[in-house]
Amino acid sequence: MTRPPRISLDAMGGDNAPDIVVQGADKALAAHPGISLVFVGDERRVRPLLERSDYLRSADILHTEEEVAAEAKPSQALRAGKQTSMWKAIELVANGEADAIVSAGNTGALMAMSKLQLRMIEGVTRPAIAGFFPNTQGQSCVLDLGANIECDAENLIQFAIMGRAFYRDIHGVSSPSVGLLNVGEEDQKGFDYLREAAAVLSTDALHLNYRGFVEGSDIAAGTVDVVVTDGFTGNIALKTAEGVADLVQTGLKDAFSSSALSKLGFILARSGLPGFRQKLDPRRYNGAVFLGLNGISVKSHGGTDAI
Repeated sequence: MTRPPRISLDAMGGDNAPDIVVQGADKALAAHPGISLVFVGDERRVRPLLERSDYLRSADILHTEEEVAAEAKPSQALRAGKQTSMWKAIELVANGEADAIVSAGNTGALMAMSKLQLRMIEGVTRPAIAGFFPNTQGQSCVLDLGANIECDAENLIQFAIMGRAFYRDIHGVSSPSVGLLNVGEEDQKGFDYLREAAAVLSTDALHLNYRGFVEGSDIAAGTVDVVVTDGFTGNIALKTAEGVADLVQTGLKDAFSSSALSKLGFILARSGLPGFRQKLDPRRYNGAVFLGLNGISVKSHGGTDAI
């Protein structure tokens, strides 16, 4: 008999841990009762939260009192972090005791620890953080979102292959389209390494549905399913998208409350607003995956709430 998927949670990772981690896990188990969760962290702090939850009172805890500081450099976390909740949560996946690890903690430390313990897939030189953005067609997968500040052509080619496979398996699309993020669609634009990657991705040998260069506006337009870029550019795109989503929602709220007539407009438009708000809610797209590892490691936003 196949056991249920088991997820290891870094209970001490994130701005509001462990409270938010437990609250979020409680909601997750309510929505997906077939999963199994293990919390890694300070049992004296985590156990009382579990006992007050609706679905987690009998959940397992792997006790450790240490945690990775938000400001710790990856090298520091690796040297002194083998007793931390993050390390031990990843270790459960590396040992086959869990199927995935989720942490809202220090991104650099999570990447370094995941890479060291889970190891890279043969042939892949660097992991990439992949996440989803809303677009007019549904969702776009964008990678890298911050794991690699500098990339070369080979990195981008590997990201494209991994991103295509990730999108295919998550969304069930047999041949997702792939584009390279650039400052323009013309072949002569961009850095040399972008043009080198494009030349390889354009060949039939990789069997990729490659559509060429795309611009920032194409992410929201859904021009391609998978957008490939370096981690510096990808992280800026991510933070910009989150800021724009907040701006739009705040602007709508202010506009609909500015006068009696606008409040009437809100009443008339109210039935369509929840779907619009949900589509733009960054929380729906929280949880980026490190691709290229021999195991599943998921990075949650450090300031996430329970949803």
